[in-house]
Amino acid sequence: MHRFRSLQFQALKEAAHDLSHMEAKALGFFAARPGATQSELVQHAGRDKGQVARLIAGLRERGLLEAGADAADKRSVRLQVSAEGKALQQQVRKQAQRVSAQAVSGLDEAECRQLLALLGKLRENLEQGAGE
Repeated sequence: MHRFRSLQFQALKEAAHDLSHMEAKALGFFAARPGATQSELVQHAGRDKGQVARLIAGLRERGLLEAGADAADKRSVRLQVSAEGKALQQQVRKQAQRVSAQAVSGLDEAECRQLLALLGKLRENLEQGAGE
């Protein structure tokens, strides 16, 4: 997993926008949940509010995220990925797919299913241990 993330991080750094891993994750979050709030990202990512606020401010300054007022709650800001951010998010997703394909090359379909099942068990084990 470390090597996988290392290859992805390297590709992000070499891209035109020089995205950090967390910036890419934030773009992915808002691409999957257009109109989500900063607070929702804080909950999802388990990060500090201040860290997320700085992250979002940077993405907005670079034109990768756009903000709009919430019709029901004027204090709340709804965020979505801009057109430029969507194009960049697609590049990130394609790079992830290339790295994933490289990681499983040589495995047949049954081995891939087994790998996914085992990784799922690992995730469950770690999530159960997180509450201790």
